[in-house]
Amino acid sequence: MIVHPAALLCVCPAAVLDPPLEPDPEAKKTTTPMSLQRRARLTLRGVAATLLVWRLLRSRKSSRRAVLLLGLCDSGKTLLFVRLLTGKYRNTQTSITDSSAIYKVSNDKGTSMTLIDLPGHESLRLQFLEKFKAAARAIVFVVDSVMFQREVKDVAEFLYQVLVDGMVLKNAPPLLIACNKQDITMAKSAKLIQLQLEKELNTLRVTRSAAPTSLDGSTSGGAAQLGKRGKEFDFSQLPMKVEFVECSARGSKGDEGSADIEDLEKWLAKIA
Repeated sequence: MIVHPAALLCVCPAAVLDPPLEPDPEAKKTTTPMSLQRRARLTLRGVAATLLVWRLLRSRKSSRRAVLLLGLCDSGKTLLFVRLLTGKYRNTQTSITDSSAIYKVSNDKGTSMTLIDLPGHESLRLQFLEKFKAAARAIVFVVDSVMFQREVKDVAEFLYQVLVDGMVLKNAPPLLIACNKQDITMAKSAKLIQLQLEKELNTLRVTRSAAPTSLDGSTSGGAAQLGKRGKEFDFSQLPMKVEFVECSARGSKGDEGSADIEDLEKWLAKIA
């Protein structure tokens, strides 16, 4: 019998090709648990990494136990420092160096922090801030509410230098603007001081053409931007929480009376 070659072409492929492979059900059973185990391991690693970062950040914050008292000369920083520590009035003079002491916070935990009063003189204040800024858990910026209208540009200039500093931006310690000397009739209110500072800081931000530098003279990842671009500056735009309180280190009853610093003490207890 003679077979035509065309017939071979039609028959051979069907005859020589293997039948299609069926999926092995056992393979599924063996790969699925491995896949689940791998996902579980990855999840556990992610959780462990998150916990590690959280612990590092927490330890860094807990290691910063200093509250820095900043402000211009004659703003009342040193008297506030003394009142917080002793509750008593004391005549003070312009500081040329820092003063520090342990302050026990008025809360249930019995927490303590280190209060550091820094000189307010223009030639010294940035030098001492550079020295202590890394340890700052919080900053109290003291303003003379009576002289504020006359000193607003100097106050805003110093505050601006603090707010654009690289380390302050990185650590973002809570900031309290303490509007001092409220016992005097001509004192400006905390709300007015806030509005005028925001206006003056906005002007400084616009007029500074050079990139802001940190207190050690170096830039921190490029130009530090105060607030949000394209918007009028206000304190809510900063990475740290900013609050204002009215207080009087001298007190309404003069030298023999107590200071009016309850709101300041409450704030310290809150951030401790």
